[in-house]
Amino acid sequence: MRRRQLIDLIKNFGPILLAIALMFIATLVFADYEDGVNAAFAGDFDTAFIEFSEAAEAGLDLAQYNLGILYFTGQGVDQDLDLAFKWTEAAAHQGHVDAQANLASLYLQGIGTPENEAQGLEWLVRAAKNGHANAALSLANIYFEGDPVERDLVQAHAWAHMARVNQHDEASAFISKIEPRLDPQQLSSARRLFARWQIEN
Repeated sequence: MRRRQLIDLIKNFGPILLAIALMFIATLVFADYEDGVNAAFAGDFDTAFIEFSEAAEAGLDLAQYNLGILYFTGQGVDQDLDLAFKWTEAAAHQGHVDAQANLASLYLQGIGTPENEAQGLEWLVRAAKNGHANAALSLANIYFEGDPVERDLVQAHAWAHMARVNQHDEASAFISKIEPRLDPQQLSSARRLFARWQIEN
């Protein structure tokens, strides 16, 4: 009878106990991250590296992003661009917007990975659609200049509008520069494209 009661108890309370254990672990991981942030602000990058490493290994995207930066800059650890790429990519895949924008730059410049314009642009688009104003304005410039993609003023305007919505200081000036170059149909297309992106997100 006791065995049956124990099984029933586990069935009824097992998920709750598991959730409590996971919350406790998450709290410890976040505490490591916070210790790393405090150490970094104090200029103790050796300690920041240790704390970020522990939290990054446990899967915390904030720690992965910051660990990638430490490897990129060589603060608290020897510079290692391959590991900078690895941790930036890990955070980007978890949805960390700044990591997505940084990963785009790493791909576009071939830092820590072979240069890959297609991947770089894909990550830049993800970051921009997730609210990264600099990524959106970078895309506006890329489409305006036609490098490394074909020039497309409709795309350039739509991305500049995305940057403006996300509070980029230079977006309005960019839009003022590009709008006179668009005919009414192109301007309408740019606005529809931006509206579609807003609906998708």
